[in-house]
Amino acid sequence: MKVSREQMAENRLRILDSASRLFREKGFDSVTVAEVMKAAGLTHGGFYGHFESKDDLVAQSLARTLEVSTDTKLDLDAFIDSYLSPLHRDNPGLGCPTAGLVAETRHQAAPARAALTRGYQAQIDRLIKACPGQTEGDKRQQAIGTWAAVVGAVILARAIDNPELSDEVLQQTRAWIDAGPGRAS
Repeated sequence: MKVSREQMAENRLRILDSASRLFREKGFDSVTVAEVMKAAGLTHGGFYGHFESKDDLVAQSLARTLEVSTDTKLDLDAFIDSYLSPLHRDNPGLGCPTAGLVAETRHQAAPARAALTRGYQAQIDRLIKACPGQTEGDKRQQAIGTWAAVVGAVILARAIDNPELSDEVLQQTRAWIDAGPGRAS
């Protein structure tokens, strides 16, 4: 049975979305192509009609998941609250791919690392517009520091097996950001 171009495009997006969720939940190496295709509701044989290899899937799923609109105004406080929430920490499959996959991405092929770099730059550009600061340099410093702090906090909070300490990492990171230059009330 011949599949229309529209159906092919829809199937490809389902594969990318399924892969992204599974990669964030389990990591790149723990997810098989067969598992991705099953999660997408497709047969394993159709994979190579969409991607050259698993490395290609990794790079393209990262690129799709890391797409950030820099056109919309970001509510910085709401973003930080959401990012540093127990809900985000406890649901990596639905959460930020940077916090879920950054450490593993450094071991991936160049296209995956390039996708992460583009996503990182887009997120910094988005945060720059929302961060306090007198100059563009000040805003960039705040954006990079804030992004590094929230990503690092979520990575640590997910790894800690003490629930109280994990919660404290999220809470204290928020307090530290709030006390930063141009943010204290």
